Amino acid sequence: MPNSEPYQPDNIFARILRGELPAHKVYEDDVALAFLDIMPQSDGHTLVIPKLQARGLLDMPVDAWGPYMARVQTVAAAVKKGMDADGLTLRQYEGAAGGQTVFHLHFHILPRWEGVGLRRHGDAMEKDEVLKAHAAKIRAAF
Repeated sequence: MPNSEPYQPDNIFARILRGELPAHKVYEDDVALAFLDIMPQSDGHTLVIPKLQARGLLDMPVDAWGPYMARVQTVAAAVKKGMDADGLTLRQYEGAAGGQTVFHLHFHILPRWEGVGLRRHGDAMEKDEVLKAHAAKIRAAF
């Protein structure tokens, strides 16, 4: 059952896809775009969004899941390698009650290291030079 709310084409991720807003991109093809979260919970926190207009998990066409998830997996491997992480946490929030704040389907890829906790999301924007350095590490890992 799809979401009851319609897709809003002016959401921040749609604007990034159209090139109206900047992003620290690490991967892009005809299916997906991956870029760094500007308020990361861990160093290298990356978002992977489909290029289709899908508000969330329940709106993504079934036949689009395979290609999209293949990109999520590809980006996750590069994030882990590029950030020299011990592991990864993947998250997807569905609906406002589920914690979703941007209503364009996206997966969070969070690099993890033993003994290092996650920061709170939304507490502070990361410095641009730090994001640039993390993006370069991840891009080099593809």
